[in-house]
Amino acid sequence: MDYKTVMVSLALDRPNGACLAVAGDLAERFGARVIGIAASDVKPPLYFADGDYAQKLLDEEATAVRGRLSELEAEFRTAVEKRTKSVEWRSGQTLPVPYVLQQARTADVLVVGARSETIVDPCAAADPSDLVMQAGRPLIVVPPAVEWFDFRSVLVAWKDVREARRAVFDALPILAAAKDVTIVEIAEQGTRRADALSHVADVASWLHGHGIVASTFVPESAAEIPEQLNRIAADVGAGPVVAGAYGHSRLREWILGGVTRHLATESGRCAFLSR
Repeated sequence: MDYKTVMVSLALDRPNGACLAVAGDLAERFGARVIGIAASDVKPPLYFADGDYAQKLLDEEATAVRGRLSELEAEFRTAVEKRTKSVEWRSGQTLPVPYVLQQARTADVLVVGARSETIVDPCAAADPSDLVMQAGRPLIVVPPAVEWFDFRSVLVAWKDVREARRAVFDALPILAAAKDVTIVEIAEQGTRRADALSHVADVASWLHGHGIVASTFVPESAAEIPEQLNRIAADVGAGPVVAGAYGHSRLREWILGGVTRHLATESGRCAFLSR
């Protein structure tokens, strides 16, 4: 099982080099085609603008949006055309999140840049928090300092829930490509360490049935989970961290759980998130 189509979402307000590098690495490794996607809507004029002046502002911003999208297309093609046999560009003058969600039907996996701010400009970029909760496709969230997608070592952050099972299944191509796979469960309150050891052993056995050899680890103590994941990832030299995306919706605002938010916004490693 390989990824046949990688979609990379580009932001209008940030550098996109890290995302493009990761999308290119995935394309080369799996022989996948790459779809670049970006969108931006025209922001309404200032409250004191009306009539012809307001229309002039709207026209000027629409022209600027089209120009920026054209620049992103050129950047996308320059970055990935030599790394894949097939490229496609999709863009629209509309809000990025609903546009990317709609187009995600064409992709096996979405690559998107990490965003550390609490509120992402809805006209400038697709918020990874919204995408991971609604896209129905796995996300690879890429921090800005990442230079390539490191297939050598992968850490699976296991929790015995549906989202983690979905994530590990969706990540099978990456796990199969890795040289080392480590499955870790940090036993939370109410979970015995013996049970956690049984969980990760079962996951390792299941992966073995897919030809993937994985080691397992359960820490003796349950400290702060994000900090422990960081330490364990550093110890095993992990590139990406595979995890389920946990959260809920509140009046159409998607709220991520603590570990998921850390992986999507604060981690220095790529996060493979699925729900």
